[in-house]
Amino acid sequence: MSHRVERIEVNDSLMEVFIFEPQGAGPHPGLIQCIHIPVGHTGIENDSFSLKSAQRYADNGYVVAVPFVFHWWPKSAGIEIKRTEFRDDWTIADLNAAYDLLACLDNVDGERIGIFGHCWGGRVCWVGAGSNPRYKACAIFYGGRVKRVMGQDNPPAIDLASNITCPVIGFFGNEDENPSPEDVDDYSEALSKAGVEHTFHRYDGVGHAFQSFNNEDRYREKHSEDAWDKVLAFFAEKLR
Repeated sequence: MSHRVERIEVNDSLMEVFIFEPQGAGPHPGLIQCIHIPVGHTGIENDSFSLKSAQRYADNGYVVAVPFVFHWWPKSAGIEIKRTEFRDDWTIADLNAAYDLLACLDNVDGERIGIFGHCWGGRVCWVGAGSNPRYKACAIFYGGRVKRVMGQDNPPAIDLASNITCPVIGFFGNEDENPSPEDVDDYSEALSKAGVEHTFHRYDGVGHAFQSFNNEDRYREKHSEDAWDKVLAFFAEKLR
């Protein structure tokens, strides 16, 4: 697995951004990957799921930037502190800084950049797409808490649907509780009201984190690979 780590300053705090690159000079399309919280909050280097996912996209021809959006806290700080104190305005600043870094790389076509994320990262990529009109595609994997407010004076993330300017694809398990099927209905309704092109794939008999190969209780290989096929086809259509 080959990557390098860039460090950029966001509001006086240094943020690590892991960069994964395909072979060839490019210019390649780019992707921002939004990390999930269970392990990723302690450092991207500890998150085998995010590392291997980013590498798989790179192997398919994308330059992938993975910003460490938990840089506002010590890596050793507890997960509950980060969940409680997480702020969408900070996250928007992080994602915009990572976007600018990615778009300016010599081997990236800055006009062809998408965003994706799983679990907590699924919510983060909704916030990213709803705050940056330059994205050309967005893929959400079982992102919960989209209807919640994170950070005083911020709107609930679902209200950002009206600002999304790119097509959205989503992947959800019908046995999931966060987001529940009812939550996913609300996501779809918000996007429809905003006139956002979107396609949601919902899998029966599947719960949360079904792509997490490192969690044998939740991983569902058949459904995970189906989602991989669909998301790669989506990004190929929108970013190639």
